[in-house]
Amino acid sequence: MKRKSILLYCGIFSSFLYILTDIVSVAIWSDYCYTSQTVSELIAIDSPIRTFVVICFIIYAFLIYAFGIGIWFTVAEKRSLKIAAIFIIGKEILGLAITLFFPIHLRGVEGNYSDIMHGILTAVGVFLFMFPAMIAGTVAFKGIFRYYSIVTMTLFIVFGILAGALQPQYIANLPTPMMGIWERINIYGYMLWIVIFSIKLLKSLKNLNTELNHHKGGIP
Repeated sequence: MKRKSILLYCGIFSSFLYILTDIVSVAIWSDYCYTSQTVSELIAIDSPIRTFVVICFIIYAFLIYAFGIGIWFTVAEKRSLKIAAIFIIGKEILGLAITLFFPIHLRGVEGNYSDIMHGILTAVGVFLFMFPAMIAGTVAFKGIFRYYSIVTMTLFIVFGILAGALQPQYIANLPTPMMGIWERINIYGYMLWIVIFSIKLLKSLKNLNTELNHHKGGIP
């Protein structure tokens, strides 16, 4: 049980690492604007802090893989949670591939195949992996968590539209006020969902452990 708990805690650690990486990166890169620039620009080709952010994101990805493995082995009887585990891991396999192989270019530099693939794979990660993972999680846990997940996904769409509306200005190398904020609301929202999901799973594991101890002690 202890090993499973550690794996589930990796979900919480991963979110804190991602957010901390974002905050530290912005502090290091003095010319970067938190409110108007995206997280993808931190790992852009020729970004002055790309190496630092990539290393942190690699660690983040492996923490997510551990979390997904923890879900798989903790909830063997719940198919919906196994599905969630697969999609959570799949999303970050794709995310790591984007980080390593398909970074965007800095503003003012003409984009190419890498920029196009970055956008396509990011959309695939959200709609074909992240949303299905959250939906599977809501199937497993009813009540407030289900409503919370629905609200999180709804807000993701809303702020995704707001950020996407600024894409023409981004491509034209024009100011994109609030683009960084809209994107980070979505990213941090998913990070928070992972944390709460982890806590729900840890509570379920604790309850299961308690039941097993009762049976071992002869308590019906």
